[in-house]
Amino acid sequence: MRESTYEGWVSIFRSGTDYEADLVRDRLDDAGIPAVVLTQRDHAFNLTLVDGFAQVHVMVPKDQVEAARHILESEPLSDEELEAAALAADPDAPAAHTPAEEAMLDSGIEKINLSLSDEEAGEENA
Repeated sequence: MRESTYEGWVSIFRSGTDYEADLVRDRLDDAGIPAVVLTQRDHAFNLTLVDGFAQVHVMVPKDQVEAARHILESEPLSDEELEAAALAADPDAPAAHTPAEEAMLDSGIEKINLSLSDEEAGEENA
């Protein structure tokens, strides 16, 4: 698998579904390895994996890659776990979080602020 990286985080698992990525992230979190989900899915159209599009990545810090891979290889997801997660996933369920909260959960950071700082705003107006 070609390794995908983003700002010091490495993709150690790819899927076409959010629930599989969430299971992997939860397993790594339970083992004390920080993990976040980076989704490239367009949730408006609910597309699944087609020729590399709509991928959902589980990312870990570079220094945790080997430990994360060891956990996933020694304790692979069982068919029963995947089936239970798929059956529990309700596509019509209301969102548990606002879009801003959801972005913060999946990004691994506490606050996302895309507005200009006062200094940047002053420079732009000059």
